[in-house]
Amino acid sequence: MLPFNSLRIVCLSRALVHPNWPMSNRQSVYKTVTCSAHFMSISFLKDIWNSNMHLKSLGKERKIIYYSNPVSSHRNYCTGQVQLNCWNCRQPLDTTPAFFCMSCKVVQPPEEGTSYFKIMNCDYTFTLDIHKLQKRYLQLQRSLHPDNFSQKSEKEQEYSESHSALVNKAYQTLLKPLSRGLYMLELEGMHIEEGTDSGADLEFLMELMEINEALDKARTPEEANKIGQDTKRKLAVLTEEIDAALLKGELQAAKALLSQMKYHANIEEKVKEKLSEFM
Repeated sequence: MLPFNSLRIVCLSRALVHPNWPMSNRQSVYKTVTCSAHFMSISFLKDIWNSNMHLKSLGKERKIIYYSNPVSSHRNYCTGQVQLNCWNCRQPLDTTPAFFCMSCKVVQPPEEGTSYFKIMNCDYTFTLDIHKLQKRYLQLQRSLHPDNFSQKSEKEQEYSESHSALVNKAYQTLLKPLSRGLYMLELEGMHIEEGTDSGADLEFLMELMEINEALDKARTPEEANKIGQDTKRKLAVLTEEIDAALLKGELQAAKALLSQMKYHANIEEKVKEKLSEFM
């Protein structure tokens, strides 16, 4: 009979050889191996990392696990499974992402691969709580702003700058529905740019042309406001449809709906410009 640790290694090997296994099976094998990873040699761990197997857990949480290749530090090694330690006092970090050490109060480096939703403490949903997002943003920027670390060590200044920039990027991405939706598609493995067009059909493009022409011909604030209200209603419907598509995992449908949202969002901006002309 093989030793217990050897059995874990064999299971992992089979998961790598058979990529067509159901993801739930491969994920459970992965968890079994990583939980016992501290029994394995560093050289063996490097072999696993070099396989470049990027496994993604399924389900409502949709957490993504990133690997570093090669393993360069304890912070990069499967942060979802291994306890991280403070770089200054070496005490365990209680939370993830850990912005500060609870023991020595020193700012920590950003954790590689942490999603914007986790950084901003938001639910993984297209219809997230904007008020909560804004509150979290202000809280983090107050505590992590580089000005607070001007008298600290060079390393702390560097980490605060990295955190501040990352928090700002996360906030800006999640704040607007379009960039938020595109980011969610990226988390699901669909790498697209914000300006990517999903190929709108002719009927939809003709409808947009008529709306734009009507807006150009608007001669009163009331006429422009009517177009603006119609656009807001369409954006609200699209928001619900995109949320439903993402929840069902219908990524191509979500991408097409996000393309429509982009056009209507542009019209909404044009309405604001038109209204400013009447002031």
